[in-house]
Amino acid sequence: MSSPSKRREMDLMKLMMSDYKVEMINDGMQEFYVHFHGPNESPYQGGVWKVRVELPDAYPYKSPSIGFINKIYHPNVDEMSGSVCLDVINQTWSPMFDLVNVFEVFLPQLLLYPNPSDPLNGEAAALMMRDRPTYDQRVKEYCEKYAKPEDIGAATEEKSSDEEDEELTEDEYDSSDEQIAGKADP
Repeated sequence: MSSPSKRREMDLMKLMMSDYKVEMINDGMQEFYVHFHGPNESPYQGGVWKVRVELPDAYPYKSPSIGFINKIYHPNVDEMSGSVCLDVINQTWSPMFDLVNVFEVFLPQLLLYPNPSDPLNGEAAALMMRDRPTYDQRVKEYCEKYAKPEDIGAATEEKSSDEEDEELTEDEYDSSDEQIAGKADP
């Protein structure tokens, strides 16, 4: 039986040798991005997403953590965090599966057959059940706005620059307090 680290190495090499673009996050082999294309003949066709994959120490005995970096409109994907609610990955994972299965089977199946009865994005689930053509149109709008192939490199930078915008310097913090509360009485 091979060790988890050997298996991790093998699965990652297999993924890199397939048609997926893989970007390592650091020197280890536990965190990386994969460029994932929306399945053909779906409203996601033409979209490209940067998907963050984190392999736990116990991989392949424990499932990888998967999240979309750029926005996607889907009932089973949290719009803010990009977390994926995917039964096979989260509950029924088996060491027989590998990373190529995640990108060739599990994620395409998730996009082709959303499960609105177990949503992470309640609005998307409700719209899908109520008005499928409008839901499909919203998916396409998100693809156009957030998942163009040329935007994929900017997806990570966008998230980190948004976080920086939220932090105020001490001077900005002090001045914003005064604007809200007014000057203190002498």
